[in-house]
Amino acid sequence: MTRRKPTQGASRKRAATVKERRAPLNRSATHRLGAVKHPQRGHLMTEQRNARSMKLDALTISAAFDVMNAEDARVPGAVAKAKREIVRAIEIVSSAWQRGGRLIYIGAGTSGRLGVLDASECPPTFRSDPKMVRGIIAGGKKALWRSVEGAEDEASAAVAAIRDIGLTRRDVLMGIATGGTTPYVHAALAEARRRGAKTIFFACVPMRQVRAACDVDIRVLVGPEVLTGSTRLKAGTATKLVLNTITTLSMVRLGKTYGNLMVDLNSYACRKLVDRATRVVSEVIRGSYDVSGQLLHAARGSAKTAIVMGLHGLDRDAAEKLLKEHGGRVREVMHSTGGPRRRARPARARSRA
Repeated sequence: MTRRKPTQGASRKRAATVKERRAPLNRSATHRLGAVKHPQRGHLMTEQRNARSMKLDALTISAAFDVMNAEDARVPGAVAKAKREIVRAIEIVSSAWQRGGRLIYIGAGTSGRLGVLDASECPPTFRSDPKMVRGIIAGGKKALWRSVEGAEDEASAAVAAIRDIGLTRRDVLMGIATGGTTPYVHAALAEARRRGAKTIFFACVPMRQVRAACDVDIRVLVGPEVLTGSTRLKAGTATKLVLNTITTLSMVRLGKTYGNLMVDLNSYACRKLVDRATRVVSEVIRGSYDVSGQLLHAARGSAKTAIVMGLHGLDRDAAEKLLKEHGGRVREVMHSTGGPRRRARPARARSRA
């Protein structure tokens, strides 16, 4: 069978296709997202080289450890410098919760994972509704354990995610982008503002390098990473500290604690938390572990209800009613009633809850 000789035009077309496949990506000098332009990222603080780790590969393990540890120690100080903005964020979040709103984190990569992590820890710690704090990560659930390359550039996916959760003006959206330029995050913020929701932005680059349209703009400048551009390091640590602070202190404002005790933890989650809740009750009522365990059981696992029952000699219904009248705040209940009416008396030893 005689093979047909390809035409000159077909040969040129095939050659062009091969050349196109082999050619490197011709990346634009700017990334355009709506009306916002982000220049090449080499000038960003998070992309610059750290002078103290320039010879990282030549250091002994001990010396390299010292470099990383010293750099990590800079993070809390950088967070402290953003105190004013973080406090404002706490005020906005706690106010939204009091109105029945939600806190929604959104981010890509490490930023998204840390948002999901913080959201997942709130229900067991504060017995909060899982819908109260939610995390959205670019690329969806699979991005939690495997990197989904390119997901952070999908602005339309962010808009769809905001639509899917039904974001309203009662909610707060916090966009997390340590490098500052993530299109997915900026698109989500724009959609949230369009819907009338309050917006918070977190980044580890100066405002002069990247601007963001939001109600509160938190910048924690941790400086260049030990491993150039690896924002899972200091920037990731800063993110975790800030998210911890925002949710913890917002929950405190809602009466989820008494002093530094978790009086609203979900004691039914596991044996460890049953023990912790029992010790919390014991600490506040100054009663024995066994009596506190009995009160906790009678209160159906609610430490704060058990505390009011133990201090005031009330049954569960009366204690719950009193708490409800005072917004669930144990301290306000104690102040309004002039202190405890009756201390819980130790009972005969029983097996621990």
